[in-house]
Amino acid sequence: MTKYELAVVVSANVDDEVRNATLEKVKKLIERFGGQITNVDDWGKKKLAYDIQKMSEAFYYFVQFDAEPTAPAEIEHRMRIMDNVIRYLCVKQDEQ
Repeated sequence: MTKYELAVVVSANVDDEVRNATLEKVKKLIERFGGQITNVDDWGKKKLAYDIQKMSEAFYYFVQFDAEPTAPAEIEHRMRIMDNVIRYLCVKQDEQ
């Protein structure tokens, strides 16, 4: 299995319950495609570098997981249509 990190930027215009439900959807999506979550970093509310959809702040989450090489493409394909996720990026972590 390969190590990956998924950065997820969630809208700041939603309440805590919806934000937590969105993060749970992301976790279930990773597990659905055979990924094993190793760590979730919650960076909290941060200022965006530029306005996205008229928002200047958003919540940042970084999910580290192990998965097969085909999983990130499937995960990103489904993240594209998720509500409240304004940006995402999945990268392969360096082997150290």
